[in-house]
Amino acid sequence: MKKIAIIGLGLIGGSLALELKKTTWATIYGVDNNPNHLEKALELGIIFKKTDLEIVKEVDAVIIAVPVNAIPKITLQVLDLIDNNTLVFDVGSTKFDVCKAVKDHPKRGNFVAIHPIAGTEFSGPEAAIYDLFTDKVNIICEQNLSNKKMIEKVVSLFEKLKMQNVFMESAKQHDKHIAYVSHLSHISSFMLGKTVLEIEKDEKSIFNMAGSGFASTVRLAKSNPETWTPIFLQNKENILESLNAYINNLNQFKEIITNESAAEVFTIMQNTNRIKSVLTGIKN
Repeated sequence: MKKIAIIGLGLIGGSLALELKKTTWATIYGVDNNPNHLEKALELGIIFKKTDLEIVKEVDAVIIAVPVNAIPKITLQVLDLIDNNTLVFDVGSTKFDVCKAVKDHPKRGNFVAIHPIAGTEFSGPEAAIYDLFTDKVNIICEQNLSNKKMIEKVVSLFEKLKMQNVFMESAKQHDKHIAYVSHLSHISSFMLGKTVLEIEKDEKSIFNMAGSGFASTVRLAKSNPETWTPIFLQNKENILESLNAYINNLNQFKEIITNESAAEVFTIMQNTNRIKSVLTGIKN
């Protein structure tokens, strides 16, 4: 890959640009509807040149890293413009809508639906960093609908970024699972931050009393609303399901605390400690 176009120069797009410059020595072209993002990405050396969508006619790969509500339309526009050998993939947190949109496109085989599980609470080109993807997981959906050579290119590219590639046949299943392990976490963080801000009117008190536990739990509440609003709405069905399960557990916990049932409180927390072994892969 000698030429790569990245559409969307925020945290993910910018960090991919940095890594791909380092691992592939490709010339990176930037496309973004925010002129300030383009200027900043050029100033920081994230991209080689700022340009427009027409550049996709000339490159070897196109990476779409815009908010998820814009991905289906832009992906179709890109597929209309590229030649037969160009790889196209998006890095959105939801996959069903974009896969549905491109399903019948003549160049569906050029497109690979992926989701690199990586990020921080920061946004914009200034948030782009090296090693964001190191030792993280990259999910590839509906690989059977993509050209085998395009899949091989994606696998090779993300292996160079030191990511573990995993495959999921169904984009719909991807969105269901990610609602629980990612989207619900962000909602929980935002709502905890909102609750504390509403109860603790003295912001200085929040700062003075907040421990590391609170800081780590509300870290995701610093995430960009422009990114997460369309994610929550696009994955509405799965998020509502996960929220109902979460709210049910909160109500149950509220009830046993109301009843001062120490044994039940202890048992729930003890059973939930199993999450340590799930996340680390080390059995207790």
